Amino acid sequence: MNGGSTSASPPGQWTADELMHGKAGDVSPPTSPNGSATTSGGQKKRFSMKAMRSPAKKSTDPLDWGMPGHLTKEEVDVFMKFRDEVEKRGGEFKSTVYSFSLIEGEAYCLTRWLRARKFVYDDVIAMVEEATEVRADARMHEFYPDPVSALGCGPSLFMHCYPQLYPGKAKNGCPIFISKPGVLNTDAMECITSLDGILKFHWHVMMHDYKQRLMEHKKAHPDFCNFQTVTVIDLEHLSTSQLSKRALSIVKTQTAIDSVCFPETMNRTLVINAPRFFSMTWGIIKGWIDPRTASKIELISSRKTWEARLRELCDEDEIPSDYGGKGPATTSALEKEYAPEGVLKEHFQLVHVGSSGHYNVAVPAGSEMEVTVWSRSVNEVIVSIVDENVKSKVFVGGVTFTHTGGTGDNDKPSSLLLTKERIVGPAKTKIKFESKAGRFSSAGNYFVSCSMFDKK
Repeated sequence: MNGGSTSASPPGQWTADELMHGKAGDVSPPTSPNGSATTSGGQKKRFSMKAMRSPAKKSTDPLDWGMPGHLTKEEVDVFMKFRDEVEKRGGEFKSTVYSFSLIEGEAYCLTRWLRARKFVYDDVIAMVEEATEVRADARMHEFYPDPVSALGCGPSLFMHCYPQLYPGKAKNGCPIFISKPGVLNTDAMECITSLDGILKFHWHVMMHDYKQRLMEHKKAHPDFCNFQTVTVIDLEHLSTSQLSKRALSIVKTQTAIDSVCFPETMNRTLVINAPRFFSMTWGIIKGWIDPRTASKIELISSRKTWEARLRELCDEDEIPSDYGGKGPATTSALEKEYAPEGVLKEHFQLVHVGSSGHYNVAVPAGSEMEVTVWSRSVNEVIVSIVDENVKSKVFVGGVTFTHTGGTGDNDKPSSLLLTKERIVGPAKTKIKFESKAGRFSSAGNYFVSCSMFDKK
């Protein structure tokens, strides 16, 4: 196909002229940070630029670079060559490129990949080939449609250890994604899943959760084509001690997939509540990033400032109440979305057991409780559940528990359902751990999951 051709294109395709100057009536992703002048689909209207071809009229906003309607003649040539190659190869190669399905639209999908490698054709092809290889095993498993099988535990446990959620949509239609690495509990995470489980769960989220959100919004707003996220990274409570090798491995496991398999899906990122040590480091890191990427990332420590910035990007109803909006708080939103069927409330606690340890949980009247413990500690402990006040009242007698599998990062932890029969409320319970190794030993970490149900 001739990159300079302006002849009519098949439905859904853009001509070279349109790729450079825009389609008449096209609704394209807004790049302005204020999110103003949006349509009902949450996007800024772009009118035809065919009558505005003077170089003086060309946008210089770095966020417009590489977007449909803003390509140079040389970039259009690369686009056309890439388009032809995708269609020629088809199969897994094309499925990798259109990972969010054809509904994204050819021009916006292909330019995502091209921007990621700065329109260097050979580098783009190499990236798609690498991504095809990276996702091959996950694709064989249909990208793990069952999150419990992927993680090896319920997603609610994972979200307690590392809160992440999509609470709403920004004014430009992009999903809002909030991640809280500042409260990432690696010790608890190690008790419930493995790095392999986290990897599989991330495939599930991207291909069965995030993808579904994009498709639903596209269906409701056919002009929506900005398959990206407005991301909030909350570093509140982050300390240098939390930046352990395992914590970095968890974050790296997720970002490694995104960077190669889902390129250019960051619309804008707000890094909030950053501690001083991170702010100083960011000043150095920012100098290493290309200006376009750096312009998408905003580091804001003042709560008043970042709340105001969020309201510029998102309607208040889409922002959680604990982030200055009118939407449900992140804790309640996570509970609602990830609580297992039939569960009224969940309580979680990481218990560090030296020679002993415990966790107290009240079971309300009209409820009954299941208790499960998780660990990868190879030291034996005796676990029991007694009445908090009447020690002679035993709900679950002493049960021996130890991890029986491997201790590598990709080895699954062990779990044990303590309550063969649910504990009926009202009751004040004490879940007790006693090490069999003696009073001066350290048995390790144990994660306790308590699920409340309606009394049968």
